Amino acid sequence: MERKDFIKNGLGFLGMVVTAPALLRSKTMQDNKAASDCGSTNSETAGPFPTHTPSALVNTNIVSDRNGIPLTINLTINNANAGCAAFEGAIVDIWHCDKDGNYSEYGGTGMQPANYTNLHFLRGRQTTNAGGQVSFTSIFPGWYNGRATHIHVHIYNASGNSLLVTQIAFPEGTGSAVTLVNASTANGYTKGMNGYTYNASDNVFSDGVANEMSVVSGTVADGFTLAHTLFAAGPTLSVNDTTAVLSQLGQNYPNPFADKTTIPLQLLLASRVTLQVYDLNGRMIGKALNQQFSQGNHSIVLEKAALKLASGYYIYKVKIENADGIFEQHKKMLVE
Repeated sequence: MERKDFIKNGLGFLGMVVTAPALLRSKTMQDNKAASDCGSTNSETAGPFPTHTPSALVNTNIVSDRNGIPLTINLTINNANAGCAAFEGAIVDIWHCDKDGNYSEYGGTGMQPANYTNLHFLRGRQTTNAGGQVSFTSIFPGWYNGRATHIHVHIYNASGNSLLVTQIAFPEGTGSAVTLVNASTANGYTKGMNGYTYNASDNVFSDGVANEMSVVSGTVADGFTLAHTLFAAGPTLSVNDTTAVLSQLGQNYPNPFADKTTIPLQLLLASRVTLQVYDLNGRMIGKALNQQFSQGNHSIVLEKAALKLASGYYIYKVKIENADGIFEQHKKMLVE
């Protein structure tokens, strides 16, 4: 899958910006691969430090009280049972160790002497948007004996049934983020690479990391961004179901939001799109977006300050006009 840069276009609509999303897979019916051509993600162990109660940790920012070099984690979940289509509504849990190799919710034992049994840092849960995407704000993981740098992932369907438990590997070698970070004693990474277990010798990754290797970009000074696509066995979609998935208004994320939020919009056909925000009394907020959109995926960013939104619930409504007719949808969002 190609990685595409975000392209931002001003719209003349107060507080709204439309973008073409990164990590975008084509959503047209004719471009969808057959399920047999989809990639696959290896299943791996969740232990020995799985999250005890992941449903209680719905967070985008999972840093908590930990210090380290910033890491943004961008994951895309595709449905291996539906031609590699974006998997909307999948529940994604992640967790990883801190810069010193310690996990929250565990400790006080020979395996991890530092006792963090009552803390929940570097653990979080998000639900994928219409593009199958989730994003977490974290810090770059450290390492511990016997393991290469890694992140744990557990994917569930909307009903909470487990679909995939796996791990994400990091590129290694001279000049890699792993090497640069672990040399950064100024940021508290004191172990260096002496005694580090590389992917080829790691007891999880030694059988290959072709489907578990992430793309990591950035610098020690500015922080890093990790991007990775995972394939989970979601529901099998009929042609009608797939059409519905490819042309719809998504739920804004994050929701609730304090600064800005993104509304995903998928269009099967080129369409005239009108989007308007209302308060619960039916009053329009700001000026309506009314613009022609191309076929594909789009994102609309709402900014609290620009729209002068007070805390509370609002409704955003969209009308889509194209060759197939006129369609209207609306969803509720919460401003903190």
